[in-house]
Amino acid sequence: MKMPEKATLEKIYGESQESLKRYERLAERFKELYGSEEMEFFTSPGRTEIVGNHTDHNGGRILAASINMDTIGAAYPSGDDVITIVSEGYKNQVVIDLNELESVPKNKGTLSLVAGMVVAAKKWGFRVSGFRAYVSTQVISAAGVSSSASFEMLICSMINYFFNENKLRNIDYARMGQYAENYYWDKGSGLMDQMACASGGTILLDFSKNDDELCRHVDFSFAQIGYDLVIVNTGKGHADLSEEYSSVPNEMKEAAAAMGAKLLCEKDIKELLQTIPKIDNDRAILRALHFYKENQRVDKAYEAALTDDTKALLEAITESGRSSWEWLQNCYTTQDVKDQKISLALALTQLFLERTGKGVCRIHGGGFAGVIACVLPKEETADYVSYISEYFGRENVYPMNIRLFGAGHVA
Repeated sequence: MKMPEKATLEKIYGESQESLKRYERLAERFKELYGSEEMEFFTSPGRTEIVGNHTDHNGGRILAASINMDTIGAAYPSGDDVITIVSEGYKNQVVIDLNELESVPKNKGTLSLVAGMVVAAKKWGFRVSGFRAYVSTQVISAAGVSSSASFEMLICSMINYFFNENKLRNIDYARMGQYAENYYWDKGSGLMDQMACASGGTILLDFSKNDDELCRHVDFSFAQIGYDLVIVNTGKGHADLSEEYSSVPNEMKEAAAAMGAKLLCEKDIKELLQTIPKIDNDRAILRALHFYKENQRVDKAYEAALTDDTKALLEAITESGRSSWEWLQNCYTTQDVKDQKISLALALTQLFLERTGKGVCRIHGGGFAGVIACVLPKEETADYVSYISEYFGRENVYPMNIRLFGAGHVA
């Protein structure tokens, strides 16, 4: 066993002391569980969506980035056809016999996700053999920073490193994760979460493009413009809201179908406006309008990020959040209109920002529950954290940075 180099950890985390302790604990648990000191280490970040809420599944554009919360794992080939994964904090092991993949049930959480990724890998000609892994995560679960995609990309990086000579591309990782979510979890997700976790840094994604043109790296971080990103977990996860989540892409596709298309990216807003009389679902129309205007906001944010135009970037983030609340309608679930933690967190944050006159906020992630994002000058961060912690608890408030490194092996 060789622990990660301190220089490597410095590049990934900006420090080596605390991160090394995390990997040392990981190594100890792996040895205790599997009785072996042979192991390799892997990391996969969570992600933030800067602008581009619910556009990926209809061929839209997103400005996204990886964050410095990550999932880490120790793993090693088992020499047989059995995958065994233990996740810190979860009592049930994931055990999959690669010779009996067809017997793995769907919609059974992590077990189903891993099976789905393996099926996708094999389907597309990649090699998969047995391995053992122990996993630990800092990524908030069921809260809009993609804990599931972070885990998926971690497992993909293990499969890539151990069995495929690092030949898998980020898009291969992402499609494996998407396949697992679509077909083994009944979640109509796109590729944004997986691509942001796999790629690292800030990226512009255009899902109307082919795989080679889909992702473009952007030299940008909030730190460059003197701002911080603060994620506030409102205390309610969205793990039980798959139906609400899936209604967004489905209703956008409903509007696209009325225009004779499969996805909204195949048409434009002018054609949608002409087609409105043929669509009897008002929410589908509003969600489609959000899609087209959100793509314009992504373009605005991208240009602003390239030129460090802070004013234009913050305007795009504000407009995106407002549209998500009013047109996309993913700030709360209609299953229980009395439970509006996202809307409350946004309202309270807006009161703070009005008082200071600096910063913006918006819903973050898939919506209906989970987290909000606040982007504000570094000198205001401590006061905001103190303020919002009074309502949601300090343990649910996370100042964070954009990290440059995506999912992969840690040497």
